[in-house]
Amino acid sequence: MIKILRYTEYLYLAVAVISIFEIYEQWNLDRERAYLFVFFAVVSLGMFIFKKSYRKRFEDRQKNKKE
Repeated sequence: MIKILRYTEYLYLAVAVISIFEIYEQWNLDRERAYLFVFFAVVSLGMFIFKKSYRKRFEDRQKNKKE
């Protein structure tokens, strides 16, 4: 299960990178669409940080149970 959590972290990071690229592409063409991708990038980065901290807490808890 830990490996699945690790992969989902980087999936959120990939979505953030793609969103940032779309922000760059759409900024002068369609500003409203660019703002939508700003939202996606911020949420994806937040989820990446949240999932990473959650996974580390989960691993520490598992390590403490074994000891």
